[in-house]
Amino acid sequence: MKRSRNDSIDSTQIKVLPSGIIQKDYFLSNLTKEGFVEFLDFQLEKKGKIKISISIAISSDGQAVSIPRAPFGGFWCSKNVNSVSIENFINILQTELKRLGVKQLTLTQAPKPYEPFSDLINYLLFKLKFNQTNILSHHFFIGTNSIKKFLRIEAPKIQKKLQTSALSISHGTITSFEFLKQIKLWNSRKGYHVGIDENQLINQVSEFPDRYFLIQLDNQEGAVGYALAVKLTSNSIYYFLSAIDSSSMVKNGGDFLLYELFLLAKEQKVDFIDLGSSDIESGANHSLMFFKSRFSNDISNKITWEKNLNENF
Repeated sequence: MKRSRNDSIDSTQIKVLPSGIIQKDYFLSNLTKEGFVEFLDFQLEKKGKIKISISIAISSDGQAVSIPRAPFGGFWCSKNVNSVSIENFINILQTELKRLGVKQLTLTQAPKPYEPFSDLINYLLFKLKFNQTNILSHHFFIGTNSIKKFLRIEAPKIQKKLQTSALSISHGTITSFEFLKQIKLWNSRKGYHVGIDENQLINQVSEFPDRYFLIQLDNQEGAVGYALAVKLTSNSIYYFLSAIDSSSMVKNGGDFLLYELFLLAKEQKVDFIDLGSSDIESGANHSLMFFKSRFSNDISNKITWEKNLNENF
C-alpha cells in the first residue's frame, strides 16, 4: 500500500513515503527484501530539505526492521540537527509504526564514520528505552590523505614481498560469480561458514555494478585469494568478504589483499575504509582484530536496538 503523509511540527514536516522514490547514497536502503510486505521511508524535512531519515521494512506479523539483511540501517542525519529534533523524530516514528500495527522495531545504527551523529543517536535510543541486542566493533582507516600516506610507506615492502613470492594481485568490476564458490570452499576448509544470500548479492551487483569490486590474488596456477569490496556509500569502501586457499601455502596473503584494497580506495577517492567486524560466536576474534589493527586508525561500534512498541514510551 502506497502512502504519503505530512505532519506539521515546529515548522518542519514529517513525511512517510514508499521506499525507492528518493534515491539514496546508501543504495541498500532502496532494496526490497522477501518476507516483508511494506517498505517505507520516514523523513523529517525543513524548508524542503531532508534533515533526518530512516528506511523501514514491515512484515505481515507486525515486525519492523531497518534494514533487513543489510550491514546496517538506522537513522541518517544532515548537518546541524540537534538532539531535540532527533528525539522528537524517534518518538513520532514509534507512534506512526504503532498506528500501522507494528509490534516491534529493530534497527542497526551505522557506525560513526558513516553517520557522524551515531553516538548521539545511540544515546537517545537508550534513553527512550530501546534495548541493545547486539554490538559489533568495526575497524576503520579514515582519511583520504592518510590512505595515500599509508600506501607511500607500505608500497615498497608489499611489492617486494609480491615479487619474492611470485604472486600477482589486481582488482576490477565483477564479471562472473564463480569466485563465490571458491570463497565458500576455502572458508569451509577452515571451519568458517559463509552465510550470504547469493541471489541477493547477484541482484545488487547487477543493479549497481559500479559499487562492487573483486580483488584477486594469483599464483602461476590461478587464483589463490579473493576479496569482495563494496562502496556502500559514495565516500567509503567496505571490505565485505574474503578468503585465501590454505592449500596454496601463500604467505602474507591477507596483507596483499588489504594492500590492493587501499589501492582501490585511493583510486575511488573515498574518505574511509571499513574493514568490518571481527566476531566469532564465542566472543571477540582477537587474532583478527590484531591483524586489522595494522591496517586501521580507528574503531567504531555498530549497535543493534530493539523495542516492543506495545509498551508505553
